[in-house]
Amino acid sequence: MALRIGIVGLGFGARVHIPSFQSEGLEVVAVCSRHHDRASAVAERFAIPEVFTDFAKMLAMDDLDAVSIVTPPQLHYSMTLDTIAAGKHLICEKPFALTLTEAREMSSRAITSGLTAMVAHEFRFSSGRAFVADLVREGRVGTPLLGEVRLFRGPTAPAGELPEYRASNDRAALGGGLLFSPGSHYLDAVRHWFGEVVAVEGSLLTIAPLRRDGGETVTADADDTLHVALICESGATVLFSGSKATPFQTESSMRIIGDDGTILTPQSGPNPPARGEVLFARQGDERFVPLEVPARYAPIDDPRDERMAPFRLFVRSFLQGVASGTSPAPNFLDALRCQEIMSAIRLASHEQRRVAIAELVDTVL
Repeated sequence: MALRIGIVGLGFGARVHIPSFQSEGLEVVAVCSRHHDRASAVAERFAIPEVFTDFAKMLAMDDLDAVSIVTPPQLHYSMTLDTIAAGKHLICEKPFALTLTEAREMSSRAITSGLTAMVAHEFRFSSGRAFVADLVREGRVGTPLLGEVRLFRGPTAPAGELPEYRASNDRAALGGGLLFSPGSHYLDAVRHWFGEVVAVEGSLLTIAPLRRDGGETVTADADDTLHVALICESGATVLFSGSKATPFQTESSMRIIGDDGTILTPQSGPNPPARGEVLFARQGDERFVPLEVPARYAPIDDPRDERMAPFRLFVRSFLQGVASGTSPAPNFLDALRCQEIMSAIRLASHEQRRVAIAELVDTVL
């Protein structure tokens, strides 16, 4: 019998989660949203039988095996704990939680429950990133010494117009900002390629804080710019620089520099493409040359959305986890490790010092 799943949160949930689940053979039996009209429209579009505005009522369904939580991050903690208490397998979107305290409890409860619980860092499954992870493990660059992440893009508001204020994007306390989203995806990629991060240093900045809210001008406090050094257990250092307040910029890339070669993965946008480009060079080469990404890293061609193919591969891993009684990576322990790094970065920026992951205590930072 097909796994029966319900979705709460119908923005990205309707764009990517629902069509991916249905394409991978899951039975989407319910949707939940605060807005009944919106939920009904999504249910009609995808032929989903049940519509809820009350999450607890959806969880009480007898014929529900799993839940995908695609709500704003301030709801992840309570919904995750409720889903685990109801005995449902679950997927939680990133950013995982608002605080390290929340993340620790969410991870602990999931691990002890025996349920399959994964965090939606689906870009581990994009062809280029998955290929690079294997190249590093196979020693293609030798010993990784240095990494570089660059993530720059410009504001989307028309010229001369302030961006519209959105609390989920513009309030740090609600998980807004470049670090939490999309930065958390890049931190997960750093861990996947370089191993555990043991210390951080750097700064979070808000260089373009003004927003429009109705007829008023208000101020955002979430970071729109960052420059961070991530020190890895292996001895490698990864430099992460980015901003979403840089006009005319669309630069995104990740680079691994080892003692026997360098890998570069350029991007045209903030997310890695489903079929990403991988460039390689050794010391003495005149230029980077493209490496052919083997077809096995891109078994799905889904033109509906660039994010669909890696998410569908993520879903396949989730289904394997349910079948085997495991939680494949990226699981809630991976989510906790990412949350530790983000909390350490906030603390390092606040106190302007290097912060070791091991020194962290429960904090709202």
